[in-house]
Amino acid sequence: MSPTSVALGVTIVQYKRAQRVSHLIREELGGMLLREVKDPRLHSITITDVRVSDDLRHVRVYFSVHADASEKQRALKGLQSASGFLRGELGRRLRLRYAPELSFFVDESLDHSLHIAELLRQLKAEEGSGTDE
Repeated sequence: MSPTSVALGVTIVQYKRAQRVSHLIREELGGMLLREVKDPRLHSITITDVRVSDDLRHVRVYFSVHADASEKQRALKGLQSASGFLRGELGRRLRLRYAPELSFFVDESLDHSLHIAELLRQLKAEEGSGTDE
């Protein structure tokens, strides 16, 4: 089945169930981390991506923390310690047959993009000062 189909001139986008569930999991995890989880290591976490296996039993959760490497590791340990609670709550709230196993990963893409933006800014500044000579 194709991701899009055209019926009577109207384009209908068809998503896999795993994609719909990943969106719901991202929303629920964000809400739980914001309102229900009291661990101070998890206060500055942003869920950036959630990938669900096709059988809905395994979830890869990517998160970012605007902090140094040691804070990122503390946040990862905090998420791992809260994973049992988060898994049970997700199973109940989403009414899934199986509560998915959660795996957490630090998303370095934000830091990488900020680094590239800084390099580009420096390059532009060097070009600007180089043309004045």
